[in-house]
Amino acid sequence: MNFELKQHFQIESARFLPNLPAEHPCSRMHGHSFKIILTLQSSLDSKLGWVMDYHEISEVMKPLLAQLDHRILNDVSGLENPTSELLAKWIFEKAQLKISILKSVTIMETPATECRYPV
Repeated sequence: MNFELKQHFQIESARFLPNLPAEHPCSRMHGHSFKIILTLQSSLDSKLGWVMDYHEISEVMKPLLAQLDHRILNDVSGLENPTSELLAKWIFEKAQLKISILKSVTIMETPATECRYPV
């Protein structure tokens, strides 16, 4: 039987979306309190009784979050056009190298918006 495990993180970052028309508000520098949700899926470790240690997930995420938190996302290699979609993909590809049971990454740039990769 599989379980789904989620862990939430938050970063404060600035960005602009360079491929939008100049009159679009997101083409200008602006900031977000991004909520990042990692979703893992696996069976339980029969000895420990859990899917994965939350502390271990945090340790994997620590260097990734350090590249993003209180930064201009456009300056991060691979995020020159830092849409929520591309941010979710960027985090997923890097985190999955160390968390093989990572199922998806969800990005919320506001309380009312959400993007998940992959689906």
